[in-house]
Amino acid sequence: VVIPKFMEAFKANRVILNTVDRQTFDGQFTPAVGTTLYTKRPHDYNVSSTSDGDLTSETKSDITSGRAACVVQNFQTVFVDWTILEQATSMDQMEEILAPMATRLVTNLETNFASYMLTRTGLVYGAVGTAIDAWSDVAGAGAHMKALGVPEDSSWYYVASPQVCAVLAGLQATTISPASGNKVDTAWERAMVSKNMGGFQVLSSNALATRTNTTAADLAGTLSGTPTLTYAGAKDTMTQSWAVSGFTASAVIKAGSVVEVTGRYYVSRASRQAVLDSAGAQVKFRAVVTADVTLSTAGAGTIVVSAPAIYEATGAYNTTVAAVASSDVVTILGTSAAVYQPALAYHPKAFTLTTVKLPKLSATDSYTATEDGITLRFTKWADATKNQNKLRVDLLPAYGTLNPFFA
Repeated sequence: VVIPKFMEAFKANRVILNTVDRQTFDGQFTPAVGTTLYTKRPHDYNVSSTSDGDLTSETKSDITSGRAACVVQNFQTVFVDWTILEQATSMDQMEEILAPMATRLVTNLETNFASYMLTRTGLVYGAVGTAIDAWSDVAGAGAHMKALGVPEDSSWYYVASPQVCAVLAGLQATTISPASGNKVDTAWERAMVSKNMGGFQVLSSNALATRTNTTAADLAGTLSGTPTLTYAGAKDTMTQSWAVSGFTASAVIKAGSVVEVTGRYYVSRASRQAVLDSAGAQVKFRAVVTADVTLSTAGAGTIVVSAPAIYEATGAYNTTVAAVASSDVVTILGTSAAVYQPALAYHPKAFTLTTVKLPKLSATDSYTATEDGITLRFTKWADATKNQNKLRVDLLPAYGTLNPFFA
């Protein structure tokens, strides 16, 4: 009785889940593969320019195979129980009473996934801590992604908080009105703010994650060593370890903190040229901290950042104009201890999400149901001593970063 209503509500309340890749790993998690699956990353090459076609002194392109991982996360579960007396006297519309469980489950899943996305993005646009209050902010993010070589082979998405989208909607007469009709509008229809602004479909979501910026008296330090700058060193994780020093003693550098390297700049993955902003200045290289790190009493430690600074002589996978090096100044952008809720802008192939099909429990009733590649397990059983029915709904998600430089 509950499953049809539950699945209808689960599908109707999705927003972020509808914008990312859900096909790459769909159905591939089986008991034989464990908790991590991999897919190949695209290869890239250099072009030699010669006057006579003689390649004797040219450097050949290497075939370096990288792989992207999709990793199983924690169970997401909602569960409830009720007495037979309650069922007999007050639960005449049980499916309607239990359907809001779907809303809570999908909101929790999207918030959790958005938090993952926040710490795995490879690009940062704008001044950290400055409010998004104009459509030019959205268009600027699109220009940033295009200049850095993000392909335009499918729709890009820009997801912002409801408050930000309310400001943007007030600035444009052609925002999307929710669909109307006999059927209740889905969250996707209500979330659409603009179908094409700066190359994005702009959406409103209440599931965007917040983050707390690093708390420290000094938000600037230096690299105490040169990181591994090769594509081979980053190809399977698309992260990079940075040894840092000179920060506030015992500070905790928080996940999601944006770090900027003075004097190091992006190179376009498309043109292999330096990336310039609207004023003609080179765009500084930035990265995002993937996990909390507690520094030593000397203000030193090792942070892991998403989207590595790659610089090799061959240049096929370079992300910076010149090599990041020891003694480079590293600054954590924003205000100490501030709470931020950044918008997310991305190509759908930046991230992937799938779910693991769970075996049925040995209970009175256990079912699995799938909607657009999202598999849930429903289990109903009873405690005869307490005269009580119980219901749990589970999903087991797996998240992956296909390309952090697409977000």
